[in-house]
Amino acid sequence: MLRVLAVDDEKPLLEELLYLLRSDPRVRSAEGASDATEALRRVTRALESGPDGPDGIDVVFLDIHMAGLTGLDIARLLAGFARPPLIVFVTAHEGFAVQAFDLKAVDYVLKPVRPERLAEAVRRACAQLGRAEEVPAAASAPAGPPAVVPAHRPAPEAAVADRGPEQIAVELGGVTRFVAIADIAYVEAQGDYARLHTDEGSHLVRIPLSTLEERWAARGFVRIHRRHLVALGRIDELRLDAGTTTVRVGSAELQVSRRHARELRDLLMRHATG
Repeated sequence: MLRVLAVDDEKPLLEELLYLLRSDPRVRSAEGASDATEALRRVTRALESGPDGPDGIDVVFLDIHMAGLTGLDIARLLAGFARPPLIVFVTAHEGFAVQAFDLKAVDYVLKPVRPERLAEAVRRACAQLGRAEEVPAAASAPAGPPAVVPAHRPAPEAAVADRGPEQIAVELGGVTRFVAIADIAYVEAQGDYARLHTDEGSHLVRIPLSTLEERWAARGFVRIHRRHLVALGRIDELRLDAGTTTVRVGSAELQVSRRHARELRDLLMRHATG
């Protein structure tokens, strides 16, 4: 079974990653480090204690973008040791994959982390260490988070996962809620996050708007602006005024960009006559 160190300078994401790792029966222990200095200190101590020592580390799950040294910097430093731990990069950025595999990374997992994708990274680490026989037959993926999240789960609005085709899981105040996609009127981009707007309120999730656009196109969600994705059936009014196009969705008035205006009008006409 694996002894794991997870490294991420965003505490909610670190706690989410640790929760998923600890849920996997192939992981014997999973500890966290919130910066490069702490990570290097722990790995150095592990190497000094030897592979069978009490502080041993088999795999480091490593974020890339961190204050100070990056995850790539840490991996380069670890590569200088005679018997370094395996490296799995866990990052929101696709552009470093070539560098990561040049550093002999076992895997490259994109955020937001899906349990089944993390389970595959664990499987690869077990196989590389020659411990595939330790994997229980029923442990191909860790169980998803329960409805009420344990105390070590992340702080508000930190993680997101899909629950089948009908719902999306959001976290608020240590509790996981399942929001029906049909209840979502529109989605607003907020940096690397997206805010889901329903009649009852809003929920912040760590997932790009472009990803939701791709996933929910078949459900009638359309892009109207670089910042907004709207459920077609929730549009109450389309307004043209002095060359500016807006839509009303409930009490919200949202601007439609010029590049999306004509397509949106056509979609609304087809939807109204269909």
